[in-house]
Amino acid sequence: MAIIEFSKEEKDTIIAKVQRYFEDELHQDIGKFDAEFLTDFFSEEVGAYFYNRGLNDAKMLMEDKLADISDALYEIEKPTTFAR
Repeated sequence: MAIIEFSKEEKDTIIAKVQRYFEDELHQDIGKFDAEFLTDFFSEEVGAYFYNRGLNDAKMLMEDKLADISDALYEIEKPTTFAR
């Protein structure tokens, strides 16, 4: 899997969300360095699970849409003497 990289703005937003979570839910202050370290840890250790789930969801969506297209094409097919 290729390394997923975020822009500085995206990473700052993610880090701020981690800090806010720690403050709101755990009532603990966490510094930017620690929040970034934790974000990197989760990205490396569990990120692939979320990434793969997203890919699988996209694949299933595409398969459903392709099946719909195949059905629509079958419905407008004209009868001929050729065998399928």
